Amino acid sequence: MAIQDTDYLRSSLQSCWRLKQLLQGYQHIIKQEVAVKRRQVYQPVPPPQYYSRLIGEMESLGWDKLLFIDTEFRTLKLKAEDSSGRQHVIAVKLKSKGSLMSIHGQFLAILESLQEFWAVLDEIDEKTWVLEPEKPPRGATMRRIAIGNNVSIKLEIDNRHPKMLPECCLLGAEHVVTPLRKKLNANMHLWNPECSVLQNLKDVLEIEFPSPTTHEKSNFSMECGICYSYRLDSAIPDQVCNDPRCGQPFHQACLYEWLRSLPSSRQSFNIVFGECPYCSKPVTVKMAPPKS
Repeated sequence: MAIQDTDYLRSSLQSCWRLKQLLQGYQHIIKQEVAVKRRQVYQPVPPPQYYSRLIGEMESLGWDKLLFIDTEFRTLKLKAEDSSGRQHVIAVKLKSKGSLMSIHGQFLAILESLQEFWAVLDEIDEKTWVLEPEKPPRGATMRRIAIGNNVSIKLEIDNRHPKMLPECCLLGAEHVVTPLRKKLNANMHLWNPECSVLQNLKDVLEIEFPSPTTHEKSNFSMECGICYSYRLDSAIPDQVCNDPRCGQPFHQACLYEWLRSLPSSRQSFNIVFGECPYCSKPVTVKMAPPKS
């Protein structure tokens, strides 16, 4: 059925009352057929020189870089290596007049512009215990680093200025993170862009981060005190009871649902106030974001 036919059929449906009666209850199928046909855009077959040029460019790049090519020779996946030896994959959609060599060259230029950014993150990944993300992709700019039991710092690295002071958020019990937060605010002037981000964090916070060579990650992977699991929908416990004698961690969603179920809890705007399930000391939690 051509697009003109679907247009004619739709107009017939609107004008012919007898046809509308016969197709009563099937209009949604007709509309789906019309929508599908409209999305099917005709693509002319490239001229022969398109294929010969593509083969020539692949020979220049090296066939070992080709990971995938579709049956129409329009979509390719290529692997690329930057100057530091990191491996990357680029997906390319070619047009009849597109140049594979030009696209590959632009991709390599972008890779080189991100070398300092990846160097910063590689050092953090190698020398600290990264709690989140578990397996960070190359494009991830966030790292949550363990400082101690139930205490961590979340960093947001700027890929344009990776050695500048990143956006920092200290997570943990208030009696632990408050002194660290004061040091961070007081020592910001010590930040030296000539040094690595990790070294600057050590100097500003006046701490040593637990490293994979001296500590086990299990020491920092504390289970939620409500659901008894470490990861819940890819989230790890980030809420902690502030009582120094307790310090039990919870997932935000778990603690929110727990407090919301208690008649003694109260809510003010998006904050829920209640009691810790373990020590009954006051705890608060923000409303859990709705699941998408």
